[in-house]
Amino acid sequence: MKPLGPADPGHVGQYRLLGRLGAGGMGSVYLARSARGRTVAVKLVQPELARQPEFRERFQREVDAGRRVGTRWTAPVLDCDTGAETPWVATGYVAGPSLHEVVGSGTGPLPPRSVAALANGLTQALADIHAAGIVHRDLKPSNVLVTLDGPRVIDFGIARAVEATGAGLTRTGSAVGSPGFMSPEQCRGEDVTPASDVFCLGSLLVFAATGRTPFGDAHSAMHVLMLRIVQDQRDLTGVPEELLELVEACLRPDPADRPSPQRLAELTAAGDVWADQDGEPWLPGALIARLGKHAVGLLDSEDPLHAPPLPPTPPAPPSPAFPPPAPPVTPPVTPPVPPPPVPPVPPAGAPSAAAAGAYGHPATPPGRYGYPAAPPVPTTAPATPPPSAPPAPGAAATAPAAGDSCRFAPAGTTRSPTIPRRSNDRPCRGRAARARKTVQVSGGVAAAAAPWARAAGDRGVLGGGGPRQRAGSRGHMPLRDDR
Repeated sequence: MKPLGPADPGHVGQYRLLGRLGAGGMGSVYLARSARGRTVAVKLVQPELARQPEFRERFQREVDAGRRVGTRWTAPVLDCDTGAETPWVATGYVAGPSLHEVVGSGTGPLPPRSVAALANGLTQALADIHAAGIVHRDLKPSNVLVTLDGPRVIDFGIARAVEATGAGLTRTGSAVGSPGFMSPEQCRGEDVTPASDVFCLGSLLVFAATGRTPFGDAHSAMHVLMLRIVQDQRDLTGVPEELLELVEACLRPDPADRPSPQRLAELTAAGDVWADQDGEPWLPGALIARLGKHAVGLLDSEDPLHAPPLPPTPPAPPSPAFPPPAPPVTPPVTPPVPPPPVPPVPPAGAPSAAAAGAYGHPATPPGRYGYPAAPPVPTTAPATPPPSAPPAPGAAATAPAAGDSCRFAPAGTTRSPTIPRRSNDRPCRGRAARARKTVQVSGGVAAAAAPWARAAGDRGVLGGGGPRQRAGSRGHMPLRDDR
């Protein structure tokens, strides 16, 4: 039993599906449980076949055939709905594997005693089927279930009533059945009779005893198998001696030469072990153990088995007819530049930062031509100093006042003001120093300093160059014009 797939329904009618038992050309078979707890097998028709009126008629005939057959050797029909959108039928569940599973992938070929018991049970099943006026037409290993109390014949999908004439599934020139397990009349497309099921019984017994069909490998091409069946190219190597007479009688090419139901009962009487319930089982011990495990697993199956969901498959992206446009290029965002910090405004009366010079010296505001500006002249006229007494003859010279940068002057003379200079100029020396002259004044009145700067054509003081000596003259310093 396999888990339910994503496309399998959860319920059919009043039955809850538990797992998938198998699938065929007509539909799928599920293990289910009724509302009252009975385990059943539900056969669900394929949707594409349900839309065909002819198939619905065929399915209805299958249900009717199953109801006419006894329940000893077949699976009883319990419920059905042939008029539903998807027709279905529920039969009693047979707890056992198929003969194809037992021989093909299980314990291998059955022992001679088990094959003899199998032949007797199938002979009784065909007797009930033919007594109901039905020809099975598809007796093969996969339609025979193996149980502890005997074989069971299932699947009347292509069964046909014996009295049906005219319109039907089988017409002249058409073949219905399974390759390898068909009668010669089926291969030729002729009308079939109960003798066709007897021929299929002989092929099935050879498979149970040897593990192969009497006409070659079941996986061979269909037309090759059908040709061997029609030409009676059978191979009975490996069939037990006690079963050889029965098998040869069933595989006769002419339907009239095959044994009747009464003759079959006589040939299989040695395998009638069903009346002795306390006798030795008809199956080998290994197969009985396998059936017991299968029954225990069936009792434990309470909830439906579901297959794990498949991961979702993402849809493939459609291939564009033209290359996709290039994405728009976004220019990089430049962060805004913050404005320069505004220096704090000093309070009123406090000296500004510009007033301070380099290295802590007081800065002098610039004047004309890059020279330091002269100190501001006070607006108020200074008080006239009192006249000083003329120095006595022979008096010594006095020291200059603090901060005066000129040389000492003789007693009784006045000093001329210092010529302003830049902070990086050296002290006035040379000819410029000699230009500072003192004038002897009388009566204590001081004369103006540096009369050479205002005397036109005075060349004897600086030695050439005129009153305005240009900057860059060799041996001379640039002078300031204070005019």
